[in-house]
Amino acid sequence: MRRVLTEAELAAIQKHAEADYPAECCGVILVRGGREPDRQLYACRNIQDVLHAKDPTRFPRDSQTAYYIAHEDLLEIGRKETEGYGVHVIYHSHVDVGAYFSETDRRNAMVDGEPAYPRATYVVVGVRHGRAEETRAFRWEPATREFVEAPFALE
Repeated sequence: MRRVLTEAELAAIQKHAEADYPAECCGVILVRGGREPDRQLYACRNIQDVLHAKDPTRFPRDSQTAYYIAHEDLLEIGRKETEGYGVHVIYHSHVDVGAYFSETDRRNAMVDGEPAYPRATYVVVGVRHGRAEETRAFRWEPATREFVEAPFALE
């Protein structure tokens, strides 16, 4: 079984979610290599509040209900992909509503009707009152064309 997250990665993601509360956090885990892969957790900055302040019509939600990864972070992720890393996990938190894959999460994961990262696992941390209470994983299921809950270890 291939692990989605190591215990240390799960702890780091939950800590990031608690630190950014009451805003949503966001980040990725990049992986390169085979049996003993090089794994890098990259905690990104959520610039949703900046976008909302500049253009509330286009970005009606603030960072308590949405995230937008900073452009510099997206460029760094792209640079890492040119070095052979793949996006293994995309994570974010939900503030005071639980860990679920929302319709907005689904929409944001898609490009022209297809998942931007079909092999990635999407991890959502539910943070209530500043504490990470639950963490769930979701993966694209090509047969049903839906994101479905997945175990933290995959075949």
